[in-house]
Amino acid sequence: MNKEKRNLTDDQMLRRKAEELLKQKQKKMVKPVIETDSLKLLHELQVHQIELEMQNEELCQANEKAETALKKYTMLYDFAPMGYYTLDSDGSICDLNFTGAELLGEKRFSLVNANFKLFVSEKSQSVFHKFLNKVFEGDAKESCEVMLGYNDNPLCSVYMEGIVTGDERKCLLSVVDISGFVKQR
Repeated sequence: MNKEKRNLTDDQMLRRKAEELLKQKQKKMVKPVIETDSLKLLHELQVHQIELEMQNEELCQANEKAETALKKYTMLYDFAPMGYYTLDSDGSICDLNFTGAELLGEKRFSLVNANFKLFVSEKSQSVFHKFLNKVFEGDAKESCEVMLGYNDNPLCSVYMEGIVTGDERKCLLSVVDISGFVKQR
């Protein structure tokens, strides 16, 4: 018997010990499990299975709604005809949409964590600085017009509106290219 035990794996030994303990417990039971107890247990398991199936169906429906909302958000935010940015109080870009990246003349992924101030022309720096300070000091929507550009390379004239929202105190900024309107004035 000892030689046989040595040849068994740990899992097999554990299984054999568990079976022996179960036999001992069953011998000590005052009353054996009767058929009605088994039927009650089976009924409870079946009800629980149906509950789980219902919960799974609800989760599938919730997942479908979330997917639909994500598609809608993507269309509304990422493909909007105006630039959307989320800025920190120092002007760092936390997030932006495709139009926002296009307005700055860079790839979207390279603009995250870049400072928006770097893309405001030197002539418009003071206007933008005052605008950003007003936005973060108050709770009201602020607006201004600035010229975007860097390295003496003007990009475009823009109108921007910003407001600080949420506990994180981030500035939600919308930017519209008004270059065509400025020339017509």
